Amino acid sequence: MGLDRMAAILQDVPSIYETDHVRPLVDLAEELSGRRYEEGGAVTRAMRIVADHSRGAAFLIADGVVPSNEDRGYILRRIMRRAIQQGRTLGLEAPWLGRFAERTIELMGETYPELVAERETIARWVGDEEESFGRTLERGTELLERLIIEAKEAETSWIDAADAFKLHDTYGFPYDLTKELLADQGLSVDDAGFEELMEEQRQRARSGAATAHGSEDRHERVQEFVAGTAPTEFVGYETLRTTTGLVEVGPEAEGALVKLEQSPFYAEGGGQVSDSGLLRWADGEAEVAGVYRVGEDQVLEIRAGAVPQPGCQVEALVDRETRHATMRNHTATHLLHAALRERLGTHVRQAGSAVRPDKLRFDFTHGASLSHEELRDVEDRVNEWIRASAPVRWLNMGRAEAEALGAMALFGEKYGEWVRVVEIDGVSRELCGGTHVANTAEIGIFKVTSEGSSAANVRRVEAITGPAASDHFRHRDAELREVGELLGAPQDPLAGARRAAERLREAGAGAEQAQRAQLGEEAKRLAATAQEVGGVQVVVAATELPSQKLLLDAANRVQSTLGGASVVFLGGGEDEKVALVALVSKEAVGRGLSAADLVRVAAPVVGGGGGGRPDMAQAGGRDPARLDEALAAARAAVEAELG
Repeated sequence: MGLDRMAAILQDVPSIYETDHVRPLVDLAEELSGRRYEEGGAVTRAMRIVADHSRGAAFLIADGVVPSNEDRGYILRRIMRRAIQQGRTLGLEAPWLGRFAERTIELMGETYPELVAERETIARWVGDEEESFGRTLERGTELLERLIIEAKEAETSWIDAADAFKLHDTYGFPYDLTKELLADQGLSVDDAGFEELMEEQRQRARSGAATAHGSEDRHERVQEFVAGTAPTEFVGYETLRTTTGLVEVGPEAEGALVKLEQSPFYAEGGGQVSDSGLLRWADGEAEVAGVYRVGEDQVLEIRAGAVPQPGCQVEALVDRETRHATMRNHTATHLLHAALRERLGTHVRQAGSAVRPDKLRFDFTHGASLSHEELRDVEDRVNEWIRASAPVRWLNMGRAEAEALGAMALFGEKYGEWVRVVEIDGVSRELCGGTHVANTAEIGIFKVTSEGSSAANVRRVEAITGPAASDHFRHRDAELREVGELLGAPQDPLAGARRAAERLREAGAGAEQAQRAQLGEEAKRLAATAQEVGGVQVVVAATELPSQKLLLDAANRVQSTLGGASVVFLGGGEDEKVALVALVSKEAVGRGLSAADLVRVAAPVVGGGGGGRPDMAQAGGRDPARLDEALAAARAAVEAELG
């Protein structure tokens, strides 16, 4: 029996919604909506959903879940959006969901201190999701209303599954919400058809995953190979080489699987790539190409070629340079995590990582891109900790003890009763099974190379350390010198760039002045071609002006020169494109002429279209060879109107 039901029984109330931990949330819904819980029907149902879902969302966020379109984040997003939608049926005006999250913290924070500790994080994600879903509701509701009108006009009782899927897939509009809103209008949707479309999407996703991650056959073969063998003892925290016995060898299409008694090779896990290195034995050696983790066990893959025999003694040697580069990047990842939480807030949680010898990648929960200043501050803070030469320690302890010490766990990872804690003195304490440097000074230097979006509400930072960072700066310095030489200022490229920018600005100003002069001359030439038709000055001509903007500028100048009743219709363009502009003065509009009508006549001739107002219209086309025909059509239309 759940806690809520037990509380309802002990407090002798008819449902969990009258218990002392839920009823205050219902009371808040009454207060904000002006409705009564006892009204029954849709009102009671909506208040129950708002109370239950808002409370659940607060707990999920406190546990490290953030709204997204995947896994746990999708569940959180669904219950939050359902609460928001039901709040709208009660007439609640955003923002209001944060009030319920805060009330939950007040009610249950003493018993669940993580709610209090994550108050800022809860408020942030609740507010962001409410704002985001508000925009989604507006877009989706507008489309759904059109679909409802079309269905009723067609006298059908349902909407097509493809339309419902478009709402879900393109607009992020929940399918359950679509069904509810349709039911309110006496309509339904094809559930089976929608599920077929969803399954097609899942198949595409699975196909993409299979392409990205390869066949599952290898994983199955590794599992079969390791079954029934004694577990390998990992000694890679203490040493990078060991002499040990070879337990088993299994054939592989591209290499061989090998099982050792002891192994210094780190198996890929926790975001860190596996080690590489060599196996040597009496009459041969082989390159270690991969290390597969199987629970607490591991299997090596060696390159095809010489293969040792089971029972022989082998020397296992980890590639020292590669391991140390990976260690630098892994410890730097912990520093980066700490710096992000310090600079952005405690809502930042690790959402994935990739630690390689050449670079590191860190995904974290955050709803906005980082500014240049934020990235600079984070990078500076990490380098400050590196220069501080902080000791890095690791020890094994019970999970409960580690949590009591405040060690951070990666959300979604499974941990046993005993865990390994990596502590950077005065900076961070995390549960981590990876390999690390003994002192932050060993990292050398840290440089962020990119920042961007990884998924909804998840950002990604990539960075480099040590020699890779030094090479990066050396390369950028060489590029800067080359730029300086191109600008004639090898000793001060920045000054050279500023001078070049100023020269470009001056050249641009000169070009603009020359263009204005050219336009003035062109306008005079065009105005001189005016012909009077029925008391209206008419200019219809082709020009060499390449763009719509320049055509419009020239047409305005011509119209200003002509004055009174006038029509100006110009054509130009370049690169197989045609631009048309029509201006009709107020007096000529009064005579029945319309610029929009003129471009509608001329544009189809050049394979285009356009439109506008009676006094001004523009159009484009794709057939410059027929520009003269289009101009003739415009002139004929003017003459026909003026008689």
